[in-house]
Amino acid sequence: MDLKKNTAGMSIIRKADAACSKCGTKNEITIYRSINTAENPELKEKVRDGSLFLWKCSSCGQANLSRYETLYHDPDKKIMIWLLPSGSEISEAQMHSITLHAKAIGHYTLRLVEDTGSLMEKVITFDAGLDDAVLEICKYVTKMEMASKNREKAAEIMNAPFHFYALTGEDGGRMITFMYPYDGKMEQVSIGYNVYEDCTGIMQRNPNIKPGDGFEKIDAVWVQSFFR
Repeated sequence: MDLKKNTAGMSIIRKADAACSKCGTKNEITIYRSINTAENPELKEKVRDGSLFLWKCSSCGQANLSRYETLYHDPDKKIMIWLLPSGSEISEAQMHSITLHAKAIGHYTLRLVEDTGSLMEKVITFDAGLDDAVLEICKYVTKMEMASKNREKAAEIMNAPFHFYALTGEDGGRMITFMYPYDGKMEQVSIGYNVYEDCTGIMQRNPNIKPGDGFEKIDAVWVQSFFR
């Protein structure tokens, strides 16, 4: 598969065999090795809600989650997000080649994720017009504030995976909502858009806190490396 040539072209759609996680029956499924939203705009919503990676067993009806490498490319927003599940192998030369190609066709935001949930969150984040690096700082600041008010659960709060859910409201009333697991159930917390603006200021005043030019993971581990 020549992903380099495809970054500005069509989506790459293939058939593959997959075993059901429940009954073991082999099914022929559709996989998307490259997703170009300009060529196939209907795929964006399927990535956003995760349905693109789900398939139902023809034998027992079990819903299964596909795990495979794919390159998500949104030419309009100049975004490429590379989904590389744990264990995937890709050469540094190939990644460097695609990075150079992305720079040649325009100023692109390049991201690396390991699971479909993270891909979904990145797409939703960029579609909302938000900077994912700033958003990670927002998550960290929000966790710190919550932990300071609940010392007994501080460690649990700081280790909880926060996920961007939605940007709602207008103008000065805009709110950013995060979802996170807590005490065995999903909770949500909302912050004012002013927090996002404050975190943008933190990045602007600290030029060392910024993503690199290539494909990079921008997540809780990334932001914590700057605030320890």
